[in-house]
Amino acid sequence: MAQPAAEPAKGSGSTPPVHTEDAVTSVHPVDEKLHPSRLVPAALQHIAAMYAGVVTPPLIIGQACGLDLAARTRLIAASLLIAGVATLLQTIGVKGFVGNRLPFVNAASSAGIAPILAIAETNDPGHQLPAIYGAVMVAGVFCLAVGPFFGRLLRFFPPLVTGVVITLIGVTLMPVPVGWAQGGDKTAADFGAMKYLALAGFTLAVILLVQRFGRGFVKQVALLFGLLVGTLVAIPFGMADFSALKSAPVAALPAPFAFGAPEFQPAAILSLCIVMLVLMTESSAGMLALGEICDRRADARTITRGLRTDGIATLVGPVFGGFPTSAFAQNVGVVSLTRVRSRYVVAVAGATLLVLGAFPVLGAVVSLVPMPVLGGAGIVLFGSIAVSGIRTLSEAGLDDSSNIILVAVALGAGIIPLAAPTFYAGFPAWAQTVLGSGISAGALVAVTLNLFFHHLGTRSRHPVPALKSS
Repeated sequence: MAQPAAEPAKGSGSTPPVHTEDAVTSVHPVDEKLHPSRLVPAALQHIAAMYAGVVTPPLIIGQACGLDLAARTRLIAASLLIAGVATLLQTIGVKGFVGNRLPFVNAASSAGIAPILAIAETNDPGHQLPAIYGAVMVAGVFCLAVGPFFGRLLRFFPPLVTGVVITLIGVTLMPVPVGWAQGGDKTAADFGAMKYLALAGFTLAVILLVQRFGRGFVKQVALLFGLLVGTLVAIPFGMADFSALKSAPVAALPAPFAFGAPEFQPAAILSLCIVMLVLMTESSAGMLALGEICDRRADARTITRGLRTDGIATLVGPVFGGFPTSAFAQNVGVVSLTRVRSRYVVAVAGATLLVLGAFPVLGAVVSLVPMPVLGGAGIVLFGSIAVSGIRTLSEAGLDDSSNIILVAVALGAGIIPLAAPTFYAGFPAWAQTVLGSGISAGALVAVTLNLFFHHLGTRSRHPVPALKSS
């Protein structure tokens, strides 16, 4: 008869069980339910890190589509609501089907902004958001279809390709905060006035000072601190508009298809499906990184469930006013920095976003931020995206001449729409939509050249291990 195992001696190196009030159990840090005194501050850090990124897409897209303050407020509320639902679904999930059950934040990605703006430019007012939402919904279906097999496709999206795309996201979006810094309204008589530029410069200076001299949590929220101080300074000069705050309902859920029934345009769909591949790559990379940080490695099944969450949120989001959904890398950084790995912390952050989305008046508070203030902060925000891409490219083997040519040509193709906006004016409308977005054009060229140099008739010189499909 087997003897009971002896208890490990003290100092033997064995990990002791975690003692709780009810029982002696061993709980992985990812599944740990923290006391509110630790849980709430940790959740607030995640909200601070993600909030600006969550509200940026609706702010930019709403402005580009000519929406008034009330409509932009509804877009912000919808973005917060979908981000909350997607994050809850990702962290809590349905075991074995959806949700990677890691401290993983999902929300509308800035990577989709430039292609969406290209779709808006090629459609008449009243058809812009319907065309955008139709393409987003198909991109969500595409993600759901490709997700289970995406591990096999990762080798076509090495750091060489994703680095180009992420760099182009930051570079091609830079005209947006520059326009904001000049006042936001290009038709206004005082567009580019010195008072707007001074306010944008002041906001940028505040962010830099907080980043330089701040410590801990204050340093992490430098962007939000700059937005707050810039807005407070703008109020005495009459540069903050309170009309949206007065008219916004205190509590209201987004109405389905409030901006029109979706329209399905092939060129717009192709453009956003390309972007969805990039977002899926970002999400997969984020899950792999977070799995390492949390000591719970993300296998193929975990990634499939995580991408399924992306697909569901991207498919359902447009019904209420959402946009393409993906991982938020800044929150992976928060987990790494704080070492608080509980998924319930991020779940609480997601629930908070859900509540914020259900109260449009809170979204209206964001719309109080003057355009020049957003411009000063946006230079930091979008510039940091470009830096992330450069950092990724630094890992891509740029000592190889073929890789240098690949990156050079792909970046050139992506910058053409920015340097010469009318370059594709003579092309068919579908080609203008796809190539008119620097991100889509750069991604197409990068993927094609990666196939040409590293896959067709030769072994990849910088292979990326493919995940097994589940």
